[in-house]
Amino acid sequence: MWNEPSAGLALADATPGRQPQPAVVATVEPGSIGEELGFQPGDRLLSINGVRPRDLIDLQVLVGEEELVLEVEDPGGERHRVELEKEADEGLGLGFTEALFDGLRQCNNHCPFCFIDQQPPGRRGSLYLKDDDYRLSFLYGSYLTLTNLTAADWERIEQQRLSPLFVSVHATDPDLRSRLLVNPRAGLLLEQLDWFAQRRLQIHAQVVVCPGLNDGAALKRTLLDLAEFASGPWPAVLSAAVVPVGLTRFRPSDDGLRPVDSACARGVIALVESLQQGFQQRLDTRFAWLSDEWYLMAGLPLPERVNYEDLPQQENGVGSIRAFLEALDRATISLPKRLPVPRRVSWVVGGLVGGALAPVVERLNAVQGLQVHLHGLPSPYWGQDLVVTGLLTGSDLLAGLAGADLGDMLLLPGVMLRQGEPVFLDDLPLREIAERLGVPIRVVDGADDFVSACVGALPHLP
Repeated sequence: MWNEPSAGLALADATPGRQPQPAVVATVEPGSIGEELGFQPGDRLLSINGVRPRDLIDLQVLVGEEELVLEVEDPGGERHRVELEKEADEGLGLGFTEALFDGLRQCNNHCPFCFIDQQPPGRRGSLYLKDDDYRLSFLYGSYLTLTNLTAADWERIEQQRLSPLFVSVHATDPDLRSRLLVNPRAGLLLEQLDWFAQRRLQIHAQVVVCPGLNDGAALKRTLLDLAEFASGPWPAVLSAAVVPVGLTRFRPSDDGLRPVDSACARGVIALVESLQQGFQQRLDTRFAWLSDEWYLMAGLPLPERVNYEDLPQQENGVGSIRAFLEALDRATISLPKRLPVPRRVSWVVGGLVGGALAPVVERLNAVQGLQVHLHGLPSPYWGQDLVVTGLLTGSDLLAGLAGADLGDMLLLPGVMLRQGEPVFLDDLPLREIAERLGVPIRVVDGADDFVSACVGALPHLP
């Protein structure tokens, strides 16, 4: 899945010893201590008990004290000293514009399959930030490689118990992983996993499969090696996700990479599912899972929901479609027999997942007066016919929906837009797409919101 860091983060790598920037208040929770103290958006929190936090992790630890002395600078530049007493671990009710106050740790690898390097130039700067920051991994589940950590970083992970982290493994063979990441430090992975195990710290692992490079026997070795750290009362590796490499038309033509095809997908599925049986017997869990794309590219049905257990890698596309279908089943239990006013809506998803969602559309179209048209679109922008929904761009919508009768409203999944800002991956704004397609657009998030948009009261949309 695409993970875009905030545009407000420092573009340079975080530098050890660098003075953190103030934590800028974005929101104040009603009824909170922060509201009682008079905090407002734009205020800058400089220090807590004389310590300037490096990030949200530090901040959460510092505000856990019962007695606090806050140094605050208001938007006008005036500084204030605030002293307070509160219950231990009671928060201030403040939200901040950034998670990191001392800059983003960027990647020092040179993976030829890096998706960020497979973009056209000239887009917003945050699209080119190579997040490899262990703090964002802990806070939000973004993946890191462990290749850029300093001794102080390892010490902090241990002291603050920053676990679990999410680690891009790709291969456990030291030479192969070093070649894949183009970084000799990448070969230290097994030693690093042992470090986690000794300290009762944990990770979730990811393997991006590149056909001909780390599939087949290499993939089998990787999953078996990871499983060696998955046993006992405190497993160091909690799960492993296997995802296909994504290649766009902007990558160099001589990079030696090739896309996953149906035959490759079937081979990877057979390998991983055979390993799952052994893991189930030995570890009492399937442990390693395939992302949904493998089954869709292979033309095979998705596994049943129970196969994904507690969905440990759902945010990585493992079982996300099955979970969404399950949520849609719940959301469509009590559909009305008819709508008081006939309605025609269009629903856009990526071409890769359109077929899996067709039964839901059929169920909704059984409601009298409701017509839902599903558009599973390719992505000319990326040069991919089969694409996940989150990678569809504004230009893909304009190309795929040109001349189509979109009805009364166009429903777009929220994963297509940047969080907190109505803009697509190609920088086209949502309002421009609505104007050029000539139809009101409603952004839907989740199954309940989608079904409500189909059968609920029709909102006024610009």
